[in-house]
This record gives sequence, structure tokens and C-alpha cells, in this order.
Amino acid sequence: MSTATRTERRRLAHHDSRWQRGAAIVRRHIRLLAVLAAVPFVIDAVVHATSASSYDPAGGGLITEGNLFRAEAGLAALVALLLVARPSRSVWTLAFATAVTALGAVVLYRYVNVGAIGPIPNLYEPTWQVPGKLLSAYAEASAVVISGVGAIVAPLRA
Repeated sequence: MSTATRTERRRLAHHDSRWQRGAAIVRRHIRLLAVLAAVPFVIDAVVHATSASSYDPAGGGLITEGNLFRAEAGLAALVALLLVARPSRSVWTLAFATAVTALGAVVLYRYVNVGAIGPIPNLYEPTWQVPGKLLSAYAEASAVVISGVGAIVAPLRA
């Protein structure tokens, strides 16, 4: 066995053990991480719940932008509660998926006029100046990062 191969193996083993120690530290503090992850979901829920009525159309309807905001608020609140109550791998994965789709939607509809998709109305809003929109996007972005870390390091059974 060459020296370079032995040295490379030692370096990789050291890197792996450092990563494993870091993951173990995060795992020990998973409840704290869950509370930290719940905060941006609460912010997102509050912003969407308080903004929903301003997106209700005059004619009403079942699938309106206001109702989509209410659904997002409810889902974000539910995810926050689940994270605090039981931060299992599946809850972390749900949190990550919720945050990614929420952030993806706000960024997409900020920059792209997708138009209506079936019963879903056109959500295009080409500005960040709407009250709460930027705060919500920052909260969703931080939720993506925190819940992504949680999904990676959470034990399979909590």
C-alpha cells in the first residue's frame, strides 16, 4: 500500500469522525433545534394569516389567493407544533418540504408570471414591497436551512 493512499485514508477518516461528532452534538440538542426551526414557521403562519383577507377577490370562490394564504398559514402552524411536540425524521422532512415549496412559490411568483393553473389563480406579484412578503421569504429560507439540517441529523426514531 502506498503512502499517499494511507495518508488519504487517514485524512478521510478524520474528516468523517469530525462530521459524526458534529452530527452527534446536533442530535443531542435536537429539541433546541426543533424550537429554533419552529420560529420561522410561526412567523410565516402569522404573515400569511394576517395577509390573507387582502387577497380575497370580490366574487369569492373556493380556491382563491386568500384561501391559499390561509392554507399556508395553517400548514406552517401545524409544522411548528409538530416540530416542538415530536421532532422525528418524518416531521423534519415535512418541515423541509413545506419550507422549500413555500419559498419556491414566493420566489417563482415574484419573478415569473406563470398565469392561472387550472383552478389556481394567477399568483404573480412582481414586487417585494408588499407588507410581510420579504419577512415571510426570509423566514421560509431560514426554515429550509434549519429543517434541512434537522432532517439530515435527526435519528430515525425520536
